[in-house]
Amino acid sequence: MPFKIVSENKPKGDQPQAIKKLIDGLEKRKQSQVLLGVTGSGKTFTIANVIEKYNRPTLIMAPNKTLAAQLYEELKVLFPKNAVEYFVSYYDYYQPEAYVPRSDTFIEKESSINEQIDRFRHSATRSLVEREDVIIVASVSCIYGIGSVDSYSKMTLEIKKGQNINLMEFLRELVELQYKRNNIDFRRGMFRVTGDRVDVFPAHLEDIAWRISFFGDEVEDIKEFDPLTGEFIQSFEEVKIFANSHYITPKPRLENAIKEIKKDLKIRLEEFDKEKKLLEFQRLKERTNFDLEMIQATGTCSGIENYSRYLSGRQPGEPPPTLYEFIPENSLLIIDESHVSVPQINGMYKGDRSRKKTLSDYGFRLPSALDNRPLTFEEWNMMRPPTIFLSATPGPWELNEVENEYVEQIIRPTGLIDPECVIKTTVNQVEDLMGEIKITLNNKNRVLITTLTKKNAEDLTNYLKEHNLKVEYMHSDVETIDRIKLIRSLRIGEIDILIGINLLREGLDIPECGLVAILDADKEGYLRSKTSLVQTIGRAARNIDGKVILYADVLTKSIKAALEETKYRKNKQIEFNKKNNITPQSVKRNIGEIIESIYEKDSYTVGTSEIDKLSPNKFEKHVQKLEKKMLSAAENLDFEKAAMFRDEIRKLKKDQMGVN
Repeated sequence: MPFKIVSENKPKGDQPQAIKKLIDGLEKRKQSQVLLGVTGSGKTFTIANVIEKYNRPTLIMAPNKTLAAQLYEELKVLFPKNAVEYFVSYYDYYQPEAYVPRSDTFIEKESSINEQIDRFRHSATRSLVEREDVIIVASVSCIYGIGSVDSYSKMTLEIKKGQNINLMEFLRELVELQYKRNNIDFRRGMFRVTGDRVDVFPAHLEDIAWRISFFGDEVEDIKEFDPLTGEFIQSFEEVKIFANSHYITPKPRLENAIKEIKKDLKIRLEEFDKEKKLLEFQRLKERTNFDLEMIQATGTCSGIENYSRYLSGRQPGEPPPTLYEFIPENSLLIIDESHVSVPQINGMYKGDRSRKKTLSDYGFRLPSALDNRPLTFEEWNMMRPPTIFLSATPGPWELNEVENEYVEQIIRPTGLIDPECVIKTTVNQVEDLMGEIKITLNNKNRVLITTLTKKNAEDLTNYLKEHNLKVEYMHSDVETIDRIKLIRSLRIGEIDILIGINLLREGLDIPECGLVAILDADKEGYLRSKTSLVQTIGRAARNIDGKVILYADVLTKSIKAALEETKYRKNKQIEFNKKNNITPQSVKRNIGEIIESIYEKDSYTVGTSEIDKLSPNKFEKHVQKLEKKMLSAAENLDFEKAAMFRDEIRKLKKDQMGVN
């Protein structure tokens, strides 16, 4: 199916010329292009139109999970008939294996896998193998090793109605695909058997399972059903079951891998013996032999990724198999917020290698663990397809790639001009800020404040709370899910002020923001560079009342450059508005459209504006639905989720009483 945008909006402002230039560049087989698009100019919509016209599988890389989730939600809305997938790190918590020689401290690997995100990853790889109309929104985790695409695409189980297959053989093949048998706790990646009926919960599906019924050795029926209610949805003539792990390995290769591991272990142990490293000798021997026993018995082991080179059949030093190998050759790559994403890609390999080399040197891992790694920047650059780098402030590397010839998207379809920028002294900056906050809140707008350190952000938050202001801070110690909730709370008015450091810069879409305050703007450095200042100023560019205050006693080079860039963009927009008789309007976007991301899929929040629209009958039905979810959660002993639904019901009833 070709890519098809479903939207009432049409390209406006600078978007038509940007789309044309980018498509022309792709048709001329340009390897790199840069789209310099200012905040609020509709870069995502431009890229969506490029994807539609170019009509090739597309990978979009974002610098973090939050922006990736935002892009994923937007593109799901724009391309409802195509496969829009989400591929980010599936760890909610990850403490990598490490050793600190100075204190002789070994840190065990600890991780918590997010089942929902793992399902999204399986859905993404399955779509890439089976379809061409695929858009993958990914974080930098896509340059990390996953299983071989050959093994993943070949080790599947196709079942057809009327097919002859022995039931026990079918169950053995499911186990080879890493599915676990569980007749009680039936969930994703598991199967259960009742007589001549096998229920399989595929790895890529969230709330749908398949029931395969046998009559002797013949497949009699294949049905899709809801595992919670048991309700049948539809029948199939055939289904294809993909593996429950990206590290799936065929038996012959697994046996060969075990031989190679034993061979390398012997060589490494001889080296330790020769160097009289007896502790390292014993440590490596016990750990590796234990892993080998687990692999022979179950096909996997804890830390199986450290043996990925053997499982994929790669040579030492070769690039690991990554998501890039799943992507067809005729694909398109979009690097969002490239001034952040490109340095991120460049920095991943070295830090990972340093940690694993220490583990190898001290006998915790074989040297082959070094090949379980992200791509180097050079490897990524060699294998990337035609690429569009996307940013309001492109970095030096991507500008050098295009010899400073970039596509400009300055004009905003809404007619909004860049915000007013005011320089104020740092003397009594907090007291002055208090007055500006009151003016902004009186106009029913929100406030973003950037500080230089986490402590500054927390201290200022406490100070403003003492003055009865609704304020919270957001920095790297705040969990990803909580960051999304904070942004949503700001948008719906549960809080009025959000204070942060670096997280308030790129890509955050908050049209309600009327004031951005940059404290200590004259402290030249990474957080107060031209790029940072331009990005931060852009947070106020979605509101017609947008205003930016830079608290500074010295006009640094970065401040001057940022103000000049803002002035240039502002004048260009004013000229366009006059020429086309456009009246600037604030960006309007439904709150649930972007911020209620995939992280909050298992909960439901009703804003006050939605409550107003609910009739008494609909309100009662909605409450009954929540009560059913609450009781179901309680029956499953998930009391935390049950309490969440209970609190939601109480809040709804309280708000409804206020409305009536």
